Amino acid sequence: MSEKRDPRAWRLDEDPFEKMENNSKTHTRARDDGNWRKTHIRVVTGSEGQPFFRSFSQNHSQPRKIHTGSIWHFSRVEKEHLSQAVLAFTIALGFFATNGIFPALADPFNFIKSGILLGLVISPAFLLHEIAHKITARNYGCWAEFRASPGGLRFGIILAAITGWIFMAPGAVMVYGNTTKSQFGKVALAGPISNIILWIIGIILILLGLETSGTLTVPYAGNDKGMLWWWCVSNAGLALFNMIPLGPLDGRKIKHWSDFVFYFWFIICFSLVWFNATSLSNLIG
Repeated sequence: MSEKRDPRAWRLDEDPFEKMENNSKTHTRARDDGNWRKTHIRVVTGSEGQPFFRSFSQNHSQPRKIHTGSIWHFSRVEKEHLSQAVLAFTIALGFFATNGIFPALADPFNFIKSGILLGLVISPAFLLHEIAHKITARNYGCWAEFRASPGGLRFGIILAAITGWIFMAPGAVMVYGNTTKSQFGKVALAGPISNIILWIIGIILILLGLETSGTLTVPYAGNDKGMLWWWCVSNAGLALFNMIPLGPLDGRKIKHWSDFVFYFWFIICFSLVWFNATSLSNLIG
């Protein structure tokens, strides 16, 4: 029986964590850096379906077929999870802007307005970061979809409501498939690079005089900070945070692939944060 994939099959892309096929083929043993492909699972589903147990190289007992559908395909489940994460993040940003739940209740208009405005400029930093992981992984033939973390979303909203500060793990792109060490590192690196590109776009718009100062009221930052300032700060901060070589963060996977690549991009991300802290306000002013 032929293993050729129906070109329409991408519309029904299956979740390998929900249904495994016993007789499917894995990737061919292609390589791009002298390393044979190995099965990499970035996220493994736990007993309660919580997708936050990651590994660098873990063999799965029942392999999957190589993905050959559209790299731009988003399943219905994935769209729902992305929407949940963005909505929860926007609510947390509203509490951040108003300094907690009680000021938010006292001024609900500012809570809603600031949450939406901050969501428009900060959510893309997280959203495009995850999509960059997904597109790169699917380009290498892996199954890759975003899955939200209900517990992480709840914790982030509650923390922002109580303290006015944001620390949220909204979810992650689950990647399953055979990759080389180089390819797996590139999948991880795609996220921080997407934030660096977004930061550059923000700087260009600021230099063009398109900053919008005074549109947001955030007690921690002052009223003179415009939307492009938040755009640059959020993208540089997210890029540097994810370059930390610990736990499930991208930096650990990149360093596992190449020390040189890791330190090169870590220095770049750190430089962006340093520039934001020392020169960004002067550039706007």
